[in-house]
Amino acid sequence: MSHPAAPYDALLLCSFGGPNRTEDVVPFLRNVVRGKGIPDERLEEVGEHYFAFDGKSPINEQNLALRAALAAELRERGVELPVLWGNRNWHPYTVDTLRDAVAFGARRILVLVTSAYASYSGSRQYREHLAAAVSELGVDAEGLEIDVLRPFFNDPGFVDANTDAVLAAVEQLPAGEGVHIAYVTHSIPDTMQDASAATGPGYREQHEDVRAAIDATLRERGLSVTSSLSYCSRSGDPRTPWLEPDVNDHLAQLAEDGVTRVVIAPIGFISDHMEVAWDLDTEAMETARELGMDAARAATAGIAPVFVSGLVDLVLERAARERGEEPQVTVRGQLPAFPDVAPPGSCRMRHGEVTGIPVLAGTAD
Repeated sequence: MSHPAAPYDALLLCSFGGPNRTEDVVPFLRNVVRGKGIPDERLEEVGEHYFAFDGKSPINEQNLALRAALAAELRERGVELPVLWGNRNWHPYTVDTLRDAVAFGARRILVLVTSAYASYSGSRQYREHLAAAVSELGVDAEGLEIDVLRPFFNDPGFVDANTDAVLAAVEQLPAGEGVHIAYVTHSIPDTMQDASAATGPGYREQHEDVRAAIDATLRERGLSVTSSLSYCSRSGDPRTPWLEPDVNDHLAQLAEDGVTRVVIAPIGFISDHMEVAWDLDTEAMETARELGMDAARAATAGIAPVFVSGLVDLVLERAARERGEEPQVTVRGQLPAFPDVAPPGSCRMRHGEVTGIPVLAGTAD
């Protein structure tokens, strides 16, 4: 009988990365914007959110916690599969993690990207990053095969963890009638949204599906809710159209419409990293208070047991398919599970723009 995780030798948690101290902030941001010619003076301004937290992003400790939770869940199920961690933009860099993995004998690695949704920044850019890491390894990467776990926005574990978090946040509000759930995700340029929808449901549509699935459960639990989707963390040239409304502008509109009780639910993020800690906990919650709203911020999926269990289910499901089996696939919402291998042309930065940048886990384009 095959090992439950076969043919994989390791699971790699691949994330964005973040600084750990004040001295790291500008070098980290140089990595993020590499090739864009942005001067350090501007990066100092961009890094104000990190400086407000003594230069330390929460993302690294959260990735360590998720790595430990995944390893514990695998052990609990009797699955021997090392869980590794590598980042695009800061230590530990993915290339170094892969180099170590190969040295210890890994030849087939499954990658879990810490983004639940499919878009350029949440999926294709990581596939470009992985291809670059393999190229940098050179001859050391001979015989190494890397797969990427499909986007998991509609996995039951992710949706249920967010549903539980919204319910807990509602309970934090003072007693009252009705509540508005302001679902929030990271904004992206309109062109990136259009490109994400070229080969399947787009970034915005994926979020709307999660929103509808959570709302349905809330109403089944007897809550009177209304809801909406808004965005945070836009950056870059202000003349470039990005997905709107911004969460702060949206809260102002909700207040004008008579909403007094609101839960801010960051369904676009899997953990409480900087965009959540600054954009939502600091700015959006302050906006809500200034508007006289009763507001609570729902937790992210984090290391909620139902979320971690769902991720391990996805790992074992993918492994089974690679062995030629046909495991059951379960989703929440109306959209189907995304394919294991990204379709040609999917999730470009701009639809139809061929950059020639190599990618893994979908190299047909």
